[in-house]
Amino acid sequence: MALTDTAVRNAKPKDKARKLFDGGGLFLLVKSNGARYWRLKYRFHGVEKLLALGVYPDVSLKSARDKRDDARKLIAAGIDPSEARKAEKAARASDNSFEAVAREWWNERAPNWSESHSSRIMLRLENDVFPWIGSKPIGDLNPPDLLTVLRRVKDRGAIETAHRIHQSCSQIFRYAIATHRAERDAAADLKGALPPVSKKHHPSITDPKLIGELLRVIDGYQGAFVTRCALQLAPLTFVRPGELRQAEWSEIDLEKAEWRIPAEKMKMKTVHIVPLSTQAIAILNEIKPLTGSGKYVFPGVRSPKRPMSENTINAALRRLGYTKNEMTGHGFRSMASTILNEQGWHKDAIERQLAHTERDSVRASYNYAQHLPERVKMMQQWADYLDSLKQGAAVLSFRKA
Repeated sequence: MALTDTAVRNAKPKDKARKLFDGGGLFLLVKSNGARYWRLKYRFHGVEKLLALGVYPDVSLKSARDKRDDARKLIAAGIDPSEARKAEKAARASDNSFEAVAREWWNERAPNWSESHSSRIMLRLENDVFPWIGSKPIGDLNPPDLLTVLRRVKDRGAIETAHRIHQSCSQIFRYAIATHRAERDAAADLKGALPPVSKKHHPSITDPKLIGELLRVIDGYQGAFVTRCALQLAPLTFVRPGELRQAEWSEIDLEKAEWRIPAEKMKMKTVHIVPLSTQAIAILNEIKPLTGSGKYVFPGVRSPKRPMSENTINAALRRLGYTKNEMTGHGFRSMASTILNEQGWHKDAIERQLAHTERDSVRASYNYAQHLPERVKMMQQWADYLDSLKQGAAVLSFRKA
C-alpha cells in the first residue's frame, strides 16, 4: 500500500530502525532516534543497490516520488543513478577533473559491456586511480603522474591489473581529447613502462586417454543430477562457464539442433550460435522434464529462478578428484581448441565456435553465422570423437574430410 502524507508525518520511532514502503522501491527509513530518511532500493545489472533521496520533512513525499521516478528513467535508459550522481558531483567540482571525465566516459561505454566487465573497470578506477589523481584537471596530468599510480598497483604484485588500468586510462584520455578537455594521451608515453604479464592458461586436459577417463568419471558423478548434466554438456559445447550456467530454454531449439546465445550474454555483445550434436540433444532431453518448465536449463539449488552458481562446475570437478591445476570449467574450451586444431579443422571455424573476439564490432555483428555448415559438421564429429574416447577405443583422429 502506498504511503500518505499523514502516515509519513505520524511515523513514530521504535526500538529498531524500520522501513515504510511506498512503491517502486521507494521507502521511508525511520531510525530509532526519530530521524526519517528517504531511500530507493533498485537493481542494476542484477545487483541490488540503495540510493539516498533526502531527509524528511526537508524532502516531502511528493518530492521523494519525483526523485524516484527520475532515477527509474535513468535505469530504463541503462544508466546507474548512483553512478550518475557521482558523476554529477564530480562534474560540479570540476567538469575537467580526471574523475569527472572518467565517469562520463564509463557511463557512455558501460551499456555496451557486460555487467561484470563494466563493474570491474569502475572498481579499479575507484580503488586505484581516483584517490590519487581523480581531482586533478585531466589536461594537466602528465606521464609521471600516471606512472606513479600504475607503479603503486604493480608493486603490490597486481601486474595484470596495472596493465588493465593503463589501458582504461588511455581510453579516458582519448575521450578527453575528443571532448576538447585534453590535448594528449598521457598514457601513450608509458608503453613498455610496466613489466609484461606472464600469460596464464586455464588448466586443461588434452591427452586423449586422460580425456576419456575424465568423461567416464563425469558420467559417474554422484552429486546433483543438474550438475552432472551441466558437466556432460560442457565438453560437447565448450562455451564459457558463465554462458553454460546461464543457458535458458528459450535460447535452445531442439528441432533445429541449435542454441543461440543472445548478444547481451556474450563477452563481446555478439549473438553466438552453438550447433548441438545428437549427444548434446540427448542430455538436454534428459534434463528437460526436470527443469524445462522454468527459465534456466541449469537452475540454482536454492532458487529455480536463478542460474546455477558460478562455482558449481569447478566444485564438481574437485569432488571428482581433479585439482584446480589439473582441470577447470574453462578448460573444456582449451581441450576442444587444442584437439580440433590438431585434427585439421579450419582455424576460423574453430575460433568462431569458441566465440573469440572479433576486433571489428560491425563485422562481428554480421559474422556470427560464419562457417556455420562446417561448424555443424565439426561439432557432431567432435561429440563422436569424445564418445570414442569415453568408450576406451583406440585414439582416432576424426580428421575433417
